[in-house]
Amino acid sequence: MSATKSKSPRAAKKSVEAGDESPNGMKFNVATTPEGLKRSILNHLKFTLARDAQSASKRDWWIATCHAVHDRILERFIQTMETHHGGNVRRVYYLSLEYLMGRMLNNNIWNAGLMEPVKEALKELDLDLADLEEQEEDMGLGNGGLGRLAACFLDSLATLEYPAVGYGIYYEFGMFQQEFRDGRQAEKPDAWRKFGTPWEIVRPIYCQTVHLYGQVEMNFDDLGNPHPTWVHTRQLIGLPYDIPICGYGAKTVNFLRLWESRASQDFDLKIFNEGGYVQAVQEKAIAETISKVLYPNDSSEQGKELRLVQQYFFVSCSLQDIIRRWKDKNSDWSKFHEKNCIQLNDTHPAITVAELMRILVDEEGIEWDRAWSITRKVCNYTNHTLLPEALEKWSVPLFEKVLPRHLQIIFELNRRFLEDEVEAKWPGDDEMKSRLSLIEEGYPKMIRMAYLSVIGSQAVNGVAALHTRLLRQNLFADFDALYPGKLQNKTNGITPRRWLQGCNPRLSSLITRTIGDGWQSDLDRLQKLGDYADDAAFQQEFMEIKRANKVDLAELVLNETGVKISPDAIFDVQIKRLHEYKRQHLNLLHILHLYRKLLHNPDLDMQPRVFLFGAKAAPGYTLAKKIIHAINAVGEHINSDERIQGKLKVLFMPNYRVTLAEHMIPAADVSEQISTAGKEASGTGNMKFALNGALTVGTLDGANVEILEEVGEENIFIFGLTVEEVDELRARGYNPFDYYYNDPDLRAVVDWVGSNTFCMDEPGALTPIRDSLLDGGDPFLVLADFAAYCEAQERIDAAYRDKKRWARMAILNTARVGKFSSDRTIHQYAKEIWNLNAVPVG
Repeated sequence: MSATKSKSPRAAKKSVEAGDESPNGMKFNVATTPEGLKRSILNHLKFTLARDAQSASKRDWWIATCHAVHDRILERFIQTMETHHGGNVRRVYYLSLEYLMGRMLNNNIWNAGLMEPVKEALKELDLDLADLEEQEEDMGLGNGGLGRLAACFLDSLATLEYPAVGYGIYYEFGMFQQEFRDGRQAEKPDAWRKFGTPWEIVRPIYCQTVHLYGQVEMNFDDLGNPHPTWVHTRQLIGLPYDIPICGYGAKTVNFLRLWESRASQDFDLKIFNEGGYVQAVQEKAIAETISKVLYPNDSSEQGKELRLVQQYFFVSCSLQDIIRRWKDKNSDWSKFHEKNCIQLNDTHPAITVAELMRILVDEEGIEWDRAWSITRKVCNYTNHTLLPEALEKWSVPLFEKVLPRHLQIIFELNRRFLEDEVEAKWPGDDEMKSRLSLIEEGYPKMIRMAYLSVIGSQAVNGVAALHTRLLRQNLFADFDALYPGKLQNKTNGITPRRWLQGCNPRLSSLITRTIGDGWQSDLDRLQKLGDYADDAAFQQEFMEIKRANKVDLAELVLNETGVKISPDAIFDVQIKRLHEYKRQHLNLLHILHLYRKLLHNPDLDMQPRVFLFGAKAAPGYTLAKKIIHAINAVGEHINSDERIQGKLKVLFMPNYRVTLAEHMIPAADVSEQISTAGKEASGTGNMKFALNGALTVGTLDGANVEILEEVGEENIFIFGLTVEEVDELRARGYNPFDYYYNDPDLRAVVDWVGSNTFCMDEPGALTPIRDSLLDGGDPFLVLADFAAYCEAQERIDAAYRDKKRWARMAILNTARVGKFSSDRTIHQYAKEIWNLNAVPVG
């Protein structure tokens, strides 16, 4: 972060009295006028940071501004908590291992209705808000779509005034910062908390103790009834930090509670005094590894163990906290479910089911069947994957080592489930029992955490209509037969506050001037833009905004990579987690297809194209990292080739994160959503791009199907095999060599990427990509969809030449994706799963 000193502020005017209204009409006891905010910023600079205006750095001004905004949010936060606590309201608790929050200042200013007063206050101090925002690090709390969805949901829950608390882990280093060294991904720690964050509130009074390892002793009461006791455990402390979540209009401010792991005994003075200086702090070091990083590499047994401990740590802390809060006003366990609803975001918090049973049975002394009834009424589970290999499983030996009491509980749950429920539905069907068992036979035996989530939840949901249909037909077909109606669909959504208003202020201003305000909390109002889709003046302004955003991105690309790109080219963007099923390598093959055509004919009549990528590969995912290397190597070769006259550029932007997405999405012309049909659960990047006027090229996968339904087939570029065609092809026996030998162009580009052309200094470096597509069986049907993908790209080239047509298509994409607001999704969860009512805060 820059430590550049800013200009000295102008002389401060007399402070404004407290009790102002914000521009959105909410009452604050702290001043929200420009003058009041200016005074608050100066006060925090002096009394919080001990700095004066002349010596303050940009970071100092950023912190002071954050605190000034935070003060006003905290006032509403306290009022919200008073209302919720005083009313003993029903809450939803959202448990997620990741939250991809991004930067907070801009979003909080918008949601608190303080944008204009803050800008004016900073202007009077000779400061620029956009400049200060660059001092903020993205919160390192997430990685991909799962975490970004969780962040959008928190925004919508607060905006819609639903009582809610998010729970997660307060990672010290998050995922990792990505660098490219000779085109290869290199990971270094993302030390985003190194200097603290002004948004956090530490809550030591609510620390929780977590038990691990140990053994189970069987004790008996006077009647001979067994009472298992978990003993000789190691203990950890969970220290909570709260991040206030301000809803749009600042009517409700909920919070995200994040747990940091601490040792129960930080320092052994006796060992230290005996000269064991390192050993004296060993327990502290070991304990604190649990909240160090998101998704530690699990390729080793130690990594697997750390992941399991990490998941249990945050679940145990969260459940204890939920119960503590409930006990403050309640005592009747038969009504526990009336005040508490828990949503499991994927299988990472699945241990919630067993942990809640342990607390109820072992600590509260509740009879097993009653405890199971309570658990099933409280828990709900969201599935985010169709990949069987991505459904989390833990080995029985590992579970026995780390959580011996929970293993007993899971075994007992499984016994009762198979004997009582499965046997009743399918009498004598041992094959069905084997299929539905929580325990997968083999060596070692594995615990199926998704299955535990299903049987322990009141409701289970998919995240797109196609995804849910495939869950019912394939992954959870037997459970769907056992529990009719339990599997629901809740198509994902995005918050328009961040993903249009915040990241694309030019377009937001045009929309407001055209159709009026209010669309930020009612995205269906954007349908009115459809009336202007053929209006020449509106088309011109819409596309001028797109070009201005492209100019901004081109400047960022130049600064980050040193490569100059033209804003007049088609900006074709693929930004998402790097995985084979997302098929960044299909995009790469098409790039090579274009490059080959240009080399054969440098005067080829084609629209200049800039391909932009952003993605991180898991540190242990070797092939994904090879794909990154290949894209960078090909890009370096193409970008320096003067023969093609600048018609093709390829850039892989380093360290993909929310802030980078906020620059790339508003500037995109084409949105790449090209996963193999039946593999992507939903996707939310597709929604963000469409909302900002980018046109989708995609398969009929995930939420692409519903985007097609909303925007119309004439405003999207669909290609490739459908789910049914994929299944048929696999049933016949898919052989990638059939496509390789029958398509000379495909054969040429596959051989090209596997050759040494792009890695002369390291022969064979990219060969694994070619091998995966041929000898490896091409598991995600890249070669099968190649020709259709190239044809779709030709349609894009033709459409872009017709400027009026393209403008109309882009406008209609923005106008017709109101369905994909996370507000709609949250309303559906609240009504159909959580039985949750909005609670207005006075």
